This record gives sequence, structure tokens and C-alpha cells, in this order.
Amino acid sequence: MTGFLTTHVLDTASGLPAAGMTVDLFRLDGGTRDHLITMVTNDDGRTDGPILPADAFAIGKYELLFQAGAYFARDENISFLDEIPIRFGINDPASHYHVPLLVSPFSFSTYRGS
Repeated sequence: MTGFLTTHVLDTASGLPAAGMTVDLFRLDGGTRDHLITMVTNDDGRTDGPILPADAFAIGKYELLFQAGAYFARDENISFLDEIPIRFGINDPASHYHVPLLVSPFSFSTYRGS
């Protein structure tokens, strides 16, 4: 089994999935930050496929960058938060890594999901 990376974004202010939020993935290597992919969440607050699929999955350090400010601005809301970076490590090439984001215009939380 080969690992992969997914996310799920929930808008806790509305109580709904955060549809239409842009998410960027970067690989971190020392002082280098390489952009790997940009995806947008679907109606369920998830990307349509893995952010880092099995064929690109590798041990290392990564950053997911969630564009919360732009997401909340769509409804003319002023968001205290703008870009939310979440840095994490992948050390098991056979695991599913899931990084959920619970977000409002004023706060966020995350954890390693399943």
C-alpha cells in the first residue's frame, strides 16, 4: 500500500463544508519551498482527489496553505485570517495522511485525521 495526502475544510461559522477554498501544497527542504499543486475544495469541503497522490508521495516536510481570507471575502465578510499555513511531516510512505481544517473568519484548528 502506498500513502497519500488529503484534506477536509469545514467552515465553523456557517456549519457547512468550505466549498471553493483554494489550497496550495509545498514541499519544504531546508530553506527551499517548492510549490507542488494548487487545488480547490468541492461542495463537500474536500479536494476531488488526493492533494499528494500515491505516485508523488514521499517522506519529507510539507506545508498546506489555505486561502481563508479569499474564501470568506466572497460573501463580503472581513476575515481576521488570511492565509493559513500548516506545516507537517510525512515519515511513513505507506500511510494515509489527512489534514482537516476547521475554520472561521477569526480562528482555526487542525489535527492529524484519519
